[in-house]
Formats: sequence, C-alpha cells, structure tokens
Amino acid sequence: MVDRVLVTLDGTIRDLNEPLLYADDIGLLRGDGIFETVLLRDGKACALELHLARLRRSAEALELPEPDLGRWRRAVEIAAKEWGSEREGTLRMVFTRGRDTDPRPGRDAGTSYVLVVPVPERVNKARAEGISVITLARGTSIELAPTAPWLLLGAKTLSYAANMAALRFAARNHADDVIFTSPEHRVLEGPRSTVVIQRDDKLITPPVRNGVLPGITQRALYAEAGKAGWDCRYEPCFVADLITADSVWLLSSVTLAARVSSLDGLRMSAPERAAEIPELVDRGISRLWSLTDWK
Repeated sequence: MVDRVLVTLDGTIRDLNEPLLYADDIGLLRGDGIFETVLLRDGKACALELHLARLRRSAEALELPEPDLGRWRRAVEIAAKEWGSEREGTLRMVFTRGRDTDPRPGRDAGTSYVLVVPVPERVNKARAEGISVITLARGTSIELAPTAPWLLLGAKTLSYAANMAALRFAARNHADDVIFTSPEHRVLEGPRSTVVIQRDDKLITPPVRNGVLPGITQRALYAEAGKAGWDCRYEPCFVADLITADSVWLLSSVTLAARVSSLDGLRMSAPERAAEIPELVDRGISRLWSLTDWK
C-alpha cells in the first residue's frame, strides 16, 4: 500500500524521491500559484468538478494560463487509482506560474502536479469530537473584496503563510482552529475552512462578497439541506452571532464537518440536531462525485 502518490499532467506517476520543482519556481519563491485540496473516498475524488471549476476561477484571478481541465481530470483519476479505495486520502492539485526564467507561453507554462498523501490524524478527531476555536483578526475589511481585486480575496492561492501562522498561534493557545474576523467584527472564514452557523432550522454562512473563499463542502451541505427543509442563507454574520448560535461548524474538503465545541474558551454544547449536519454533508459530497449528479 503506497503512502504517497505524485502524478504530473502528462499522466506520469513520478518517484517522490526524484526532484520535480526547480529552485527558481515562482510558486516556491513567491507563493505565486494556486491549489485545490480534494478528499479521496472509496477511490473517488469528492466533488472533483467543482474543485476543477474553482481551480479555473483562481487561475483567472491570478492571470495564470487557463488550466486544461481534461488533463487535470485524467491526472486525478490516475492518482486516485494508484492510491486505492481502502482508505481516505488527501489529494492536492498544485499549479504554479513556473520558473522565473521560463519564457514559455500558454497552457504548458508553469509547474502542475497532483499529490496524494494520507488524511491527517487530526481529521478523525475533529469529525468525532469537534474542535476548539479562537477568533482572530485578519485585518481586512469586508469592503475590500469588490474594491481591491489584486488582493485575491476569494482565490485559493499558494500564499498560505499567514493562515498557517494563525493555526500555529491557535495551537500555542491550546486551540485547534481559527475563525478570522474583519475590522467590522464580521465573521469571515477559517484558515482552511468555511464557517456555517446553525440556528433553529436555519443555516447561515458569510457571503463571498465579504472576501471569503467559496466553499465547496458548504455548497454540498446547502444542496442537501435545502432538500431536507433547512433554510439555507448567505448573510453577513457578527462575532456575537457565533456565541448565540445553536451550533457553529467549520466545513472543509478533507475534514468535511467539524463542530465548534468551544469558542474563545466558551464551551458550546452540542444541540439535539448536531448529528444531522455531518450526515447532510456526507450525502451532499456523495452526490457530487459526478457532475451529472450535481446538475
């Protein structure tokens, strides 16, 4: 059983002990590139078509060459087959601008590959027990996304240093994760997740116009929850809304649904309907295994 899989867009399964990136790759030097993280479950890439669509939107925001989605799709299929269906995996699609001295134009420019690694140990604990979370200021106003597109708010870029620093800060303060807030005290997102608030029969998530990444797992939840009678909304949320909610969830492509069990040291008890959210997410993700199911 392999513990790592690396596939390039020409369909080649690469030896991870052999070099792939050049020292002057701009993705390495400047974080100039994009990525998507996808859960492999039962040998399939969950919600792959939505991830590919978001990859294309991120490439457009960074003015990267348009991704050849057919080649990406094929590379993912090869990687998933090589990984197998006996366990979950974390699949990353990485696309950088390429070498600083690379003159090549068009789709063949840049560095592109698919990497599969095991799901982190923290994931099963987060799914089963929930997570402790602290709120941290991100320092960006909700007005910036439409007025400052060069900040790339809402694009999934490789520039994750601040997000990882926030998670390390949380760990030093005995918390598992973070919810970013704006100067207006509005809820934004997690470093690697979408925030969803549950209150009675309502599910509420901050709108993309506030400068958050469009969440694929959140879309899967809303698609399934809407069918089940939930009132699914995209609305601005204040930090106080987190405290008064029946439950708060961080949704992401690999962890899927993690309930916030404590917020800034305040314990948050599980409501009667707590088990419904992960079940809805699982059903929604299963439906998104194929584009036909999504449509």
